[in-house]
Amino acid sequence: MGMGLSAMIVFILLIIFWSVKVKRNIGEAMFIGMISVSLFGGKEAPSLLIDGLKYALNYEVLFASLAFVFMSFLLQHSNVLDGLLNILNRMFGKLKGGPAYVNTALSSVLGMLSGGNTPNAATSGSFTAQWLLKSGWSKEAAATLIAGNGGLGAGFPPSSSLFIVLAFPTVVGTVSEGQLYIALFITGIYQVIWRMVYIHYNVRKFNIQPSIQGEASPILEVFRRNGKSALIFLGAVIPVALTMGPLADFFANRSEIWEKAIDSINILVWIPSLMTFFILLLDYKGIKEKLQTKENFIKELLPHFKSIGGLLLFVFAAANIISKLGLANDIVALLDGLQLSKLLTVIIICVLIAVVAGPLSSTATLTSVGIVSHAILIYAGVDPLAAAVAILVVASTEGASPPASGALFIGCGLTGAEPQKIFVPLIVWFVVPITAIAVLVAMGLMPIPH
Repeated sequence: MGMGLSAMIVFILLIIFWSVKVKRNIGEAMFIGMISVSLFGGKEAPSLLIDGLKYALNYEVLFASLAFVFMSFLLQHSNVLDGLLNILNRMFGKLKGGPAYVNTALSSVLGMLSGGNTPNAATSGSFTAQWLLKSGWSKEAAATLIAGNGGLGAGFPPSSSLFIVLAFPTVVGTVSEGQLYIALFITGIYQVIWRMVYIHYNVRKFNIQPSIQGEASPILEVFRRNGKSALIFLGAVIPVALTMGPLADFFANRSEIWEKAIDSINILVWIPSLMTFFILLLDYKGIKEKLQTKENFIKELLPHFKSIGGLLLFVFAAANIISKLGLANDIVALLDGLQLSKLLTVIIICVLIAVVAGPLSSTATLTSVGIVSHAILIYAGVDPLAAAVAILVVASTEGASPPASGALFIGCGLTGAEPQKIFVPLIVWFVVPITAIAVLVAMGLMPIPH
């Protein structure tokens, strides 16, 4: 076994042991893992470690991830989210299962804004849990929906998981940030469609009736009062439109200078930057009132940067070190002796990631087994973009994976359901179908844009 593969295995075991057995912060596990893999370089260990840290500090995805954290922090302390919820309530409240559609829509919106599974379930669930129960959902079915929808935090871009995958040695240079962002967005829609199936099943099972009875405020009036909150999505629409599609082609074809300008736009940098701008534009006064002082602002913000910033810094550095130790060559040598079919390889890898996502978060799952999984899928003949999207889709099952899913216990806490009673429904309705979606994407049977 080569040094690269050996280092990768040690990295995986350390993360699992430190997170599950020692029950310490995942950032600590990444730091210890980074130091440990550098030691495989022997005398070259110091230079490998320094070069890995330099790579991580100069990697623009690190800035993008922190920018999304800052944007999410501002969103949580603004009134923009309340406006979006009012719109969703008016749009779906007269439908049978309206609260479920609102929970799914809100989870999708939050997934596109923050990217966290557990916070996603907590936020969308706090708005809709009692609403679901009052409209006729059972405690277990409501908790299953809230926990399962929490996975849309990683199922939609952006997310910490996406940033981690962009740092994979097998992704860098083969898949662009824009390609992965759009492709993951499309698979997020696939996941939402499946959730519609779950909602429709429960609406019929429990004979759910509309939550809004009688007359409701005119939809135009609701949009008049709250429609400005939707302007936040211009922060995503503008960069995407300028980098992909007919508008991008129009500007790029004007001249060589325009083409270079369009090519220089990194949507992972511009989306959080523009969304932050729109949040401040829409509710600067509200944010200022909630945070009160500059000291309080810094005090509440720093823990968010501390957790995700450290994690990504160490995992990017570790990925660079493992790559230099020859991981790709080691994977090729290993697979040469196995002779598995493409389909069987895809199924095994997707199931492996889903199993690991049970006790670990999606970020920890991808930092532990993601690099090897992506390399194996590529070697088996899977398109690099499809492989990257597939492992991101599977990792998003963390929100619904028993027994250690944070979203699972939040869903139960909000509805009063007993956790053990939703283990099987979560596996049947979310873990297995979403893993199947990932397999179909990897095999090219569910299309994604390239």
